[in-house]
Amino acid sequence: MMESISLREKIGYGFGDMASSMFWKLFGMYLLFFYTDVMGLNAASVGTMFLITRIWDTVFDPVVGVMTDRTTTKWGKFRPYILYMAIPFGLIGIVTFTVPDFDNNGKLLYAYITYSAMMMIYSLINVPYASLLGVISSDTKQRNTLASFRMSFAFAGSLIALALMEPLISYWGGSTQESSPLNAMAWQYAVTFIAIICIVLFLLCFAWVKERVKPIIEHPVSLKEDIKDLIKNRPWWILLLSGVAALIFNSIRDGATIYYFRYFVAEKDTVNLLGTALTYSTLYLVIGQAANMLGVIIASPIANKLGKKQTYFWAMLLASVFSLIFYWMGRESLLPIFILQFLISICAGIVFPLLWSMYADIADYSELKTGRRATGLIFSSSSMSQKLGWTLGGALTGWLLAAFGFQANMEQAESAQTGIRLMLSWLPAIGSILSFVFILFYPLSEKEMERVGTELAIKRKPVDH
Repeated sequence: MMESISLREKIGYGFGDMASSMFWKLFGMYLLFFYTDVMGLNAASVGTMFLITRIWDTVFDPVVGVMTDRTTTKWGKFRPYILYMAIPFGLIGIVTFTVPDFDNNGKLLYAYITYSAMMMIYSLINVPYASLLGVISSDTKQRNTLASFRMSFAFAGSLIALALMEPLISYWGGSTQESSPLNAMAWQYAVTFIAIICIVLFLLCFAWVKERVKPIIEHPVSLKEDIKDLIKNRPWWILLLSGVAALIFNSIRDGATIYYFRYFVAEKDTVNLLGTALTYSTLYLVIGQAANMLGVIIASPIANKLGKKQTYFWAMLLASVFSLIFYWMGRESLLPIFILQFLISICAGIVFPLLWSMYADIADYSELKTGRRATGLIFSSSSMSQKLGWTLGGALTGWLLAAFGFQANMEQAESAQTGIRLMLSWLPAIGSILSFVFILFYPLSEKEMERVGTELAIKRKPVDH
């Protein structure tokens, strides 16, 4: 009989991605802006730095996956990493958002080192965290529920980070509209506040979650065999490519948002929301995160009715259509801009819990075919696709800004403004279109996974002697 998953454990599991997402959203929304407008680095140089550091980080993810698969402790394979990496995660995040007293070459080198370290620590905590979904429960519907809890808390964390960041910067005397030593210090203090929250959330995740699913074979298997099995895994390749494309879609939109409102919309007014004065860019981001959460909530019931593949396909198709329409929004069309952001973000919110649940299905499919369970290695590919998508999207964002003639802290030429508009519309739509094309070829239907689950349950039963 399958052990039930308590509400506390589901919440604890959600806390882990809430912590990860708070920093991940800061990276996606603010880090490029921080490097160009606060630290004073060239946009093209930052784009290249993103590409180089993230390529290494993408390669590092499978290394972590292999390590976790071969870890055995009283707490399980994956939970110990969450315990031991929680504090380093917060500390390196603070260091990343610190402006050193160096010249531009020194600052760029500092950015290379600290950002690389941040992404490695992120891998060491997030790959084991993601892998937990494959070992908390073997039931596909429970996994859908857990994935929905995970993504609901993830988007809630992103929403909290976005809602807090600019008010915290302002509280400590800084702004997203200027560059100064005081401003740089305010950014550091704001990130420190968020880092403390992240550490607490990770520790609660470690304390409240259990590992239950045991592999058919407990003895170690050669890394060569694991990698060979992964390379032959067709559903893994399809989901990897689709996930990379979806994340390129998101990262270009996220990275260009602040530039869009600062340099195209030329926002000057603020909006009062629950007693807090928010800029239009912050309101736009908050609306996006709220819509993401709504998408996560409706993902599981829709997927249980239509299937994960069909739900994913239609979400990405609609996101593509809405993104293309976004190009024709003028700087005064604030209401349509916010409505399109809401609709696009619902679609994105639907996709991400499905991705995580489908990776858990692929781990089961692989175990049935090979007799070996490589949960960490397979889930590290999900983190790898996330990193690779953000790598390509982040590098493209920096390069595109430079190619369109962007100059920080000054009025932009018409070509730069047009380019920034394209980065919220047609350019990310290329990623979403590729994503729904790839998912058309994904073979693991609900019916197929029922068969896989039944056969695995039989194999996992102890044999009587």
